[in-house]
Amino acid sequence: MSGSEKRQLVQAAMKAPYLTREEERELAVQWREHRDKKALEKLSLSHMRLVIAVASRFRNFGLNLGDLIQEGHVGLLEAAARFEPEREVRFSTYATWWIRASIQDYILRNWSIVRGGTSSSQKALFFNLRRLRAKLSNNQTPLTDSELHLKIADAIGVKQSDVALMSARLSGPDTSLNAPVTDSEGSSADRQDFLVSEAPLPDEIVTVNIDAERRRKWLWSALKVLSERELRIVKERRLSEEGATLESLGAKLGISKERVRQIESRAMEKLRSALLAEQPDKAVYST
Repeated sequence: MSGSEKRQLVQAAMKAPYLTREEERELAVQWREHRDKKALEKLSLSHMRLVIAVASRFRNFGLNLGDLIQEGHVGLLEAAARFEPEREVRFSTYATWWIRASIQDYILRNWSIVRGGTSSSQKALFFNLRRLRAKLSNNQTPLTDSELHLKIADAIGVKQSDVALMSARLSGPDTSLNAPVTDSEGSSADRQDFLVSEAPLPDEIVTVNIDAERRRKWLWSALKVLSERELRIVKERRLSEEGATLESLGAKLGISKERVRQIESRAMEKLRSALLAEQPDKAVYST
């Protein structure tokens, strides 16, 4: 919403006449039962003062007041859709909750790129932390951050760690990784250029993958020298995530565990010889 549009909206809201209880009830009935858009327009326009007043309370969150008013208007229309005139409650009393809820939801979605306040307790913490901090800080006895967080946590009914985390988030705005950083010599770079990655470099990843593929080919080629029983024992003992025990393999093959150990030992010797015959300079692969 531009500045001129906001001024026009405020001026129109200030010029709109106040409604009596009977008038707003009649307009609400016309909209609810007959979908009379003129009745809705008159009802909402007469309560835009309320929207502007509620939106003004949230100016300290750094968002455009015009956008807050627009979101408040959405809440006002939602209130009009749900209002039940027969309950004999003033529309302004009912609409205030919807207006505030709509504005608060907008702030939570747009104040930071990191979503917060997803639960009712977190939402209460987000919107009351500054007020409670200012109130407690005005006490004559100075409080440490830990004591302050504990008192706020008790007042709102959340964990002290949640208060500390929210306090840290509210202490400063989001910073773009593309924001320039200038050093003492006048040269500049993006913030992301100073982030250290623990991941291996692309050329290291390629080298590891190529070496691993070569080793797999050498191994599967060498496995061809083993007999069927030797191959089964080696696969189940050495090439599976959970190596089979000598006892379990012996039971499957109908032989003793000592015999399984002997066959495994002989198979590993044959495998080592086959690997060294194919790659004499790769003695590191011998076992």
